[in-house]
Amino acid sequence: MSRPTGRVLTLLELLQSGGTRTVAELADRLGVEGRTVRRYVGQLIDLDVPVESVRGRYGGYRLAPGYRLPPLMLSDDEALAVLLGLVAGRRAGLTTAQHTANETASAKIRRVLPKHLARRLDTLLESLSFTEQPGAPGEPGRADIPDAGVLLAVADAVRHRRPVSIRYTDRDGRRSERTLHAYGIVAHAGRWYVTGKDARIGEDRTFRLDRVADARTLPGSFEAPTGPGPAQRVLSGFATAEYRHEVTLRIHGTAEQIRARLPAGVASLAEHEPTAGEDRASERWLRVELRAERLDWLPPLLASLDRPFVIERPDELRDLVIGLADRLASSARRHS
Repeated sequence: MSRPTGRVLTLLELLQSGGTRTVAELADRLGVEGRTVRRYVGQLIDLDVPVESVRGRYGGYRLAPGYRLPPLMLSDDEALAVLLGLVAGRRAGLTTAQHTANETASAKIRRVLPKHLARRLDTLLESLSFTEQPGAPGEPGRADIPDAGVLLAVADAVRHRRPVSIRYTDRDGRRSERTLHAYGIVAHAGRWYVTGKDARIGEDRTFRLDRVADARTLPGSFEAPTGPGPAQRVLSGFATAEYRHEVTLRIHGTAEQIRARLPAGVASLAEHEPTAGEDRASERWLRVELRAERLDWLPPLLASLDRPFVIERPDELRDLVIGLADRLASSARRHS
């Protein structure tokens, strides 16, 4: 949004708060000169917003009595995108001023949403929890957005403890229909998950919501489980899940240096025990273990660490690192 457009919207917000505002007051709030305020007022009038000019010592501008903005016309997807983005922003280490602006924007959007949509979005936000562990920096596929209808349907099922039928496609492209007793929706490393009991097999499962094609609530109800919350259940599921690649590295550096690029939610660290014949300097090496669906994000990440490392497994990762090094060296040798 351009700065002039933002100021015109701020002007409208000020006038909506009621009363008559002087040109000097509006200019001060907007950080512009008086003639710029008059130009912004003209733009609002061009948009059929009934701004009235009040003459006299205490004159200025006001909205015509009884005028209210129409309800904000957002689709479910648009409303979800905006509000969930604001919610995620609260977790991103915002400054106090940014956090205040975030809360203000969220409150404004909620105030003008149609009531039926606002209720459903509130249900979703009540069903949502976050993990404390980030994903790997640069790992691909970390911004897959679920369907709005699926999110809202699953949130309703969580809120009312009703079974939900989902059509799911797994990572290998296999499709299935599941009946799920959904415990909660969890945001983890840029993706959205639902965790609950798969009624057919009677075991807890975690599903990526962007892989759910349809969700329908079913008759009946279930009891909420005791024990760990949804976020902890998702993390526990990741800890025992199978991945395509198991990676083991030795990296020469401190835990802090390694954790800057490979946080605890991505990799485990352990002291490397030197074997017979290894130099005592080997004690400064740490063993790093992680699992991943893809390996192509790891070579540039290892390069960004700028620390000596040894790849123990898999050989495929070693080939990818050599390929990246060759491409970088070839590019560096070019003169034009």
